[in-house]
Amino acid sequence: MVRIGLFTASWHTGQSTENLPDLPDMAEKKKSLIARLFNFIWGVVITFYRILIMLSLLIFIMVLWTAFKGGPTPKVEDNVALVIWPAGDLVEEVDIDRRFVERVLREEPSQTSLRDLVEALQAGAKDRRISSAVLKLDTMSSASMGQIDELVAAMKEFQAAGKPVHAFGPFYEQSAYRIAAAASDVSVDPLGGVFIEGFSVYQNYFKEALDKLGIKMNVFRVGEFKAAVEPFLRNDMSPEARTANQEWLGDLWSQYTQGVAEGRSIKPGVTDQYVEEFRTSLETFRGDAAGYARQAGLVTHIETLNEFRERVGEMVGMDEDHGSFRQIHFSQYLNSVRFAKRKKNRLDGAPATRVALIVIEGEIVDGPGEPGKAGGETIARLMADARRDEDVAALVLRINSPGGSAWASEMIRREVGLLRKAGKPVVASMSGVAASGGYWVAMDANQIWASPSTITGSIGIFGLIPTIEKPLEKMGVHTDGVGTTALAGAFRIDKPLSEDVQAIFQIEIEKGYREFIEGVAKGRSMEVAAVEAIAQGRVWSGQDAKGFGLIDSFGGLQQAALAAAELAGLSEGQWTLEEFSAFPSFPTGILGSLFGAVGSKLGLLPETHRLTQFIEHTDVRQWLSRFDDRRGIYAHCMCASSNALGH
Repeated sequence: MVRIGLFTASWHTGQSTENLPDLPDMAEKKKSLIARLFNFIWGVVITFYRILIMLSLLIFIMVLWTAFKGGPTPKVEDNVALVIWPAGDLVEEVDIDRRFVERVLREEPSQTSLRDLVEALQAGAKDRRISSAVLKLDTMSSASMGQIDELVAAMKEFQAAGKPVHAFGPFYEQSAYRIAAAASDVSVDPLGGVFIEGFSVYQNYFKEALDKLGIKMNVFRVGEFKAAVEPFLRNDMSPEARTANQEWLGDLWSQYTQGVAEGRSIKPGVTDQYVEEFRTSLETFRGDAAGYARQAGLVTHIETLNEFRERVGEMVGMDEDHGSFRQIHFSQYLNSVRFAKRKKNRLDGAPATRVALIVIEGEIVDGPGEPGKAGGETIARLMADARRDEDVAALVLRINSPGGSAWASEMIRREVGLLRKAGKPVVASMSGVAASGGYWVAMDANQIWASPSTITGSIGIFGLIPTIEKPLEKMGVHTDGVGTTALAGAFRIDKPLSEDVQAIFQIEIEKGYREFIEGVAKGRSMEVAAVEAIAQGRVWSGQDAKGFGLIDSFGGLQQAALAAAELAGLSEGQWTLEEFSAFPSFPTGILGSLFGAVGSKLGLLPETHRLTQFIEHTDVRQWLSRFDDRRGIYAHCMCASSNALGH
């Protein structure tokens, strides 16, 4: 730059520097030393920055590893109690993104895997180091009756091995108490009690609101009992829906009261009497709900948590460092059991043959889906992967879904047929609910297993198309134009549906219903007339469904897996059960969830985003989000949204 400056100066004076000799330039040397010094300092800064980035990355990877791994593998000591302490909702498939964020933020888990609880109890029943189990249900948010049946069955297996299950709760709500009732003894805090109310189905009806807004819901349906669309057509429950709901709710309530009676060794009518006399008995007991529950035989002990710990500690010993009885949490226990199993398999050589497990959790929707919503494309792809995998001999389709998109359900059903055609048997295992589209995906399976409390059936479909021409007219917005045919532009939501369009949709719905009926008849080896008599969109309990032939056997996931292996000609020790699941959306999904959660915690979310979240969690938004079928045709049962258990 100095030479350029000199050249510029001499050019302005008219003198050429082209032939001048190179002269020493002290200023250049001084600046070079300064430049070198700054370059050295900058290099140190850059190196430090890179090291800092690498360390941050390593720490982040360690956080990820810890979050997913769930901590170090603990040692299981002798004579310890296995603590069964579910948190949040019992689910068939845990949302990995959500679980990661909760672990990083040290929040209480919002979901617990039912399979983890069952596996822990089954392993503990055979483990000499586990002498008993402690059941704590105060952080459990919800569980379906079908899920409760499977958990109770695992508890009975544990008790059959001569190991007691001790339940403690500061307060028992209805679903939690059904599980606790199966324990060897039930303890409640002196300030607590047992609140049982019975089962119910209540929901919002929008007809009057839609009329006021001028929104017309064009509904097309087949079946006397397809009540999923009633909220758009009525302001109350129809007599047909009332009859059907009362029947399956009655079945579930009967199973609930019988389960409580069996677990607590009391007469079946005590639970009904307990509910009916709750107010008067509380007056008699002067508000002592715990005393009333003990008098009715629903609880064994009234004691504080500390007293409960000391009592269990007398059996297994006390851990002075922990300040409680000697114990191990079910998640830590599973880490240890699974680690030991993997190690043994490596040494012995695990069997190559597998029974694949694919979970359909939540409403069935078009596209890839998301946590809590089963995407038809994703489930079909996983099933195709299992079909092409030479090491997979059979498939268990675990279903906990009220249905949804007819097209997405059909995609899954077709894959069931392709698996069977490839010589790989398919067994459907129904959890709490497998109705409408949830039954559609199962109807071609070799066998269908369920619980007596499973909500199923609802064989029927409907179509739903809203039009908003009246609200637009009130705002002074009018729609007009031309088309090349009578159907051109006829499906716009800003125009009323023509008679031709309505007829077309109704014909499509009737065709879909016939295919549903005929598919069930073929898959279940029944007469079409027999299926139609129990279809009509009507919901049934698993108990009734088995009597009609809609399901084959009662049992949980383990029994379904054994049945699938048997159909594939596999004996014990020749196969393993392996879940096929969509790869978690890492890192984008997890990081997005993490930053979104952190932003919410710190109050960084803009008001518009908070408003969007509020709208998305309202009843109307939830209703509308269910209806995403590309053709507007649905096999959906609203039975799963009824909050029937009264959580």
